[in-house]
Amino acid sequence: MHLLTELMHLQLPYQLDIAVVNDCSTDNTLAVVRQFNLIILNLPVNLGIGGAVQTGYKYAYRNNYDLAVQMDGDGQHPPTELHKLLKHLEATQANVVIGSRFILKEGFQSSALRRSGIAYFYRLNHLFTGKRILDSTSGFRLFDKKAIAIAAENYPDEYPEPESLVAFAKAGLHIEEIPVVMKGRQGGQSSIRSLSSLYYMIKVTLAMFFAYIRK
Repeated sequence: MHLLTELMHLQLPYQLDIAVVNDCSTDNTLAVVRQFNLIILNLPVNLGIGGAVQTGYKYAYRNNYDLAVQMDGDGQHPPTELHKLLKHLEATQANVVIGSRFILKEGFQSSALRRSGIAYFYRLNHLFTGKRILDSTSGFRLFDKKAIAIAAENYPDEYPEPESLVAFAKAGLHIEEIPVVMKGRQGGQSSIRSLSSLYYMIKVTLAMFFAYIRK
């Protein structure tokens, strides 16, 4: 609720429409968001992370938005940091701007195990794209119209952030990364826990490889 309240009170030089994707949640997400005057994308079946994110981009594409920002609903991405992404996109004319925890190493830095996994994906992403993205798993992202169209048409299913960067790079998109200050998770549980970490690493590695070789 704090996240939505902060978003609604942001002072930005843009019209800000807030859309919440409810991917068959079993908590009180729907009851909370119905207290606010915003867009609710209520999925009839559980699509997982990638499908839920793509739903937001499909909505943005079909409604002809110029920009779309992706933020986690667990409070890790402070709305007050959004202006940094917007200013950077304006300055660089990038298609995708990623908010990174690891450039200045301020704020919440995640666990040592997760940081080692993110460092692995940094190297893998550099191999496949030639780009140096320190926080390739970050879900704090700003897309322009071209990136929205690509994401709406084709977006990875599970754990999509690293794989999507390969697809965006192959499509010739200009990808930028800037430092932001994130918080620790304010609620909910990660879909990636200790027992599933190895499965996650293998699955995403294969997905990135096939994204790289796919025409």
